Amino acid sequence: MRTLLKATFQVEASNKAVADGTLPKVIQSTMDKLSPEASYFLSVDGCRTAMFVFDLKDPSEIPSIAEPFFQSVNAKVDFCPVMNAEDLQKGLKKL
Repeated sequence: MRTLLKATFQVEASNKAVADGTLPKVIQSTMDKLSPEASYFLSVDGCRTAMFVFDLKDPSEIPSIAEPFFQSVNAKVDFCPVMNAEDLQKGLKKL
């Protein structure tokens, strides 16, 4: 299922993770694991945030995806199923 992962990093923890090199490693390992179709990096409510759109094959993958963000940068992590325009068109035809 196409899924949006949004990870919002606590400022103090992410400052430390940037300084010691942890944050780039967590981002890269997440990219390697998910092979996202899109990834974005931005500020949300004054906090560093990463968003990845990827194919979640099995919900049992969620802990192994989220835990590095929880442990390394004290992140808030959200998963949400999403559609692209083609998916939406297909769904609307079923109405």
